[in-house]
Amino acid sequence: MPIQRAKPPEQLYADVAAYDRVIVPDAPLASAINRRIDHPHFGTFAIPPRRLAAGRREQAEDRLAFLEVVDQTQYNWQAIAYAIGNVLQCWEHQGTIDALLDYEAYVDEATQEVVEIMSTLQTTSQQLTEYTIQADEVAVVGYDQLTTLERSILPAEYDRIDLFTDEAFDPPEFHIFDSPTEIVDALLDTITAENADNVAVVLDGGSHYSSLVESAFEAADIPFYGGQGFIDDPHHRAFVQLLRTAFRGSATTVGDVRPVLSQMGQDIPIDHTQKRLAAVDHPTVAWMKSFTASVHTQTFAEALTDYEHQTGIELTRFDDELQAIGLADHPVTSDAVDDLAYYLQTYEVPVDRENEGVLLADAKSSGYVDRPVVFYLGLDQDWTHSAPQRPWVDTDAQFDRYLRQFQLLLQSGAEQYYLVQDISGGQPVTPCLYFGDLLDEDFDRFSDLDAVTHTRPTTTTSPGFEKTDYDVETESVETISQSSLNTYVNSPRDYFFSRLLDMPDQERFVEGNLFHDFAEFYVTHPAIIEDTDLSTLVDAMLDEAEPFMAGTDEPLTRRKYRIGLETIIEYLDEHSPTSDDFLTPASGWGTNFFAEYFDEPVDSPLTERWFENSALGIKGKIDLVQAPDQLLDYKSGRQKSAYSVVKNAAIDPPGDTPNFQAALYLSHYRTRQPDEPLEFTFFHFLETLDDIITGDAEIDDTLTTLSYYPFTFDEYVGSRAAYDELVDHYNDCTATFEDVDYSAYSDIMAQLSFPETTEKDELRASTFATEFSTAVGAIVAEGIDHEKGCDQAIRKLNGIRQRTFFREDLDAFEAFVEDRLTELNQRCAGDERFPIDGPGGEPNYRRVDNRDLLLEGDR
Repeated sequence: MPIQRAKPPEQLYADVAAYDRVIVPDAPLASAINRRIDHPHFGTFAIPPRRLAAGRREQAEDRLAFLEVVDQTQYNWQAIAYAIGNVLQCWEHQGTIDALLDYEAYVDEATQEVVEIMSTLQTTSQQLTEYTIQADEVAVVGYDQLTTLERSILPAEYDRIDLFTDEAFDPPEFHIFDSPTEIVDALLDTITAENADNVAVVLDGGSHYSSLVESAFEAADIPFYGGQGFIDDPHHRAFVQLLRTAFRGSATTVGDVRPVLSQMGQDIPIDHTQKRLAAVDHPTVAWMKSFTASVHTQTFAEALTDYEHQTGIELTRFDDELQAIGLADHPVTSDAVDDLAYYLQTYEVPVDRENEGVLLADAKSSGYVDRPVVFYLGLDQDWTHSAPQRPWVDTDAQFDRYLRQFQLLLQSGAEQYYLVQDISGGQPVTPCLYFGDLLDEDFDRFSDLDAVTHTRPTTTTSPGFEKTDYDVETESVETISQSSLNTYVNSPRDYFFSRLLDMPDQERFVEGNLFHDFAEFYVTHPAIIEDTDLSTLVDAMLDEAEPFMAGTDEPLTRRKYRIGLETIIEYLDEHSPTSDDFLTPASGWGTNFFAEYFDEPVDSPLTERWFENSALGIKGKIDLVQAPDQLLDYKSGRQKSAYSVVKNAAIDPPGDTPNFQAALYLSHYRTRQPDEPLEFTFFHFLETLDDIITGDAEIDDTLTTLSYYPFTFDEYVGSRAAYDELVDHYNDCTATFEDVDYSAYSDIMAQLSFPETTEKDELRASTFATEFSTAVGAIVAEGIDHEKGCDQAIRKLNGIRQRTFFREDLDAFEAFVEDRLTELNQRCAGDERFPIDGPGGEPNYRRVDNRDLLLEGDR
């Protein structure tokens, strides 16, 4: 069905001018008709049923009924609100207050008592039930839009006036913008304080458009009315959140209360975000901590007064509402705060407004808007009503009402402008589902319809927006750390925001630093630790990490800290590091918690070694130089195998969890120890927590060691080291190559080239595998299963390749870093944007720190 053309107010008035009384579906349409009256008329002419029966503006009878019932019963507020909602809705659709009692599944003691109390109240529905129009000539405009209860006031005889003509309405084109901000900018390009009274903006009141439009109008001094309600007042919302904070428990973090602090004009450094509020000693949160600790001894009125004194804001209307619902003198308890929050979320508290300026109309509440110019924002699926799923509601008839309301709303005003997004968050925006019933064409998004796309101009010759070029010299990035490289490869745009924004302190980083500091201190001062009770050190660590820790976590954390310290001591005692002359005598890198605790310097040439290798473009901090040819890194996180470490260092393409620490550190260290095999060990000192408790722990189980060989893998496979690996392998492999001496093995490998692939099936099917097995078979004695032995050998060599770095691997990695730095500096210079996707494609969002800032698509 096409969109039916709605009659303009002038035509509707002409159709009803001769009548004594005109009934219309809603107040805006009544006002539009009444403004066209061209001759004296006694009393109100066009009027909605509820306003006629009540003799005044319609009020939120659900809220008024709730206040009465709460005062007369002891049922919980949720049960009362649920019953009142069912009673009023059934009354609306069935015509009588006790109609709900016929639906046994929805009737309980609370419902029966609600019906009994409400039958004595002078609600608008009760007045509608008792009212009948006393007039000779009555016209009903849009009869189908009236509910059963509204129709009950009609006299025996009346005339129906249709809202629509038989013609079709050709809607204007959709104006597609890239973002809500650009839609709001388009409004500001058109609307001024001078023409505000001629403009209406229709939007979904629960969408992000509402706050954006209101903020933009306030900033531009454009008057408006309508829009957000009582609970949307920032201080009303902040006060309720503050009360709820008092009962959230000790695990409440600064991040949880930051919105309240911001509304109160308090700004606390971001590094406190993940700390528990109760453990933070900062003047910004001092009042909030005091308030939440003592509010349970106050009444709601007293708590509100404290908030007003702290903020310098008078919340008289909130105080009135506390009086109305009987909470003003009630003690602040968790249940009472929940009741208050539920009430404010459920009922629309009246707000006094100046009816001047731009009219902000809710798309789901409005059926007609009488302004010359009307802007419609969004028009997406959130504009679609959800028909009540109750047995007393005729859902088909209700859907038809919604559809007619939508058609009428779309044609409000003399000029209509539909401003929409085609893509949001990287996904197509689904138009309001009513369009599917009204438009004779297939579509999935707005760009499939009659639409014009607006893009922000980017040149100084384009109208509207201008781009100013500033001569700013950018500072190039000369070196990059392994953590920054990991972030950049996963998502360049996430890397970009990580450089712009401060990140909060996190528990895992604080704990990791404490263990690192202990290891560094122990290497320098083992005697001091030997003479110290570890329990005192654990206490000191707990005090440092306490802002992040719930009280219930302390016993487990204490055990973890002690086991971590003991494991570090055990390892360093068994694997004492050795010094080397080329290292500098002191790192001077940061501070050390235990050095400050004991008031002793940390001056070791082996620990926390900072390096910055400008030739390779890399930098980092080596935790421990275990030996001239071995580096060690302390890890408090989950252990990874050597295979996983090498796999995560892949560059062609990068994997889903890129981690280049081992490759980067070994690349630097091989410039200090050229042509030498090297090792990099990850010491996961918390890996054996469970095993230590059961007495089965082995220090070797905490270690993951990566080897680097200063030659190619092809050179390795023919080496004595490779041969020794094969004679110490599975039975068939051992038997085969014990029968083939090293000299023969080396000659065979010199004639062959190991395949590039690492896939087992491809290796087995390769020419190399065939020729290798044939050559070995020609040498070994009868009775040896050389085919199986060669298969095991190939898999063994391939396994070594997959968990070891060879010369070509680090050569390729260094070239990869050089390419990334070139690319990074081009983006920093503004030659191109930082994309979301990295070299490996779509980022691993579990590793993204700034997810909310990564707007997908072309933005």
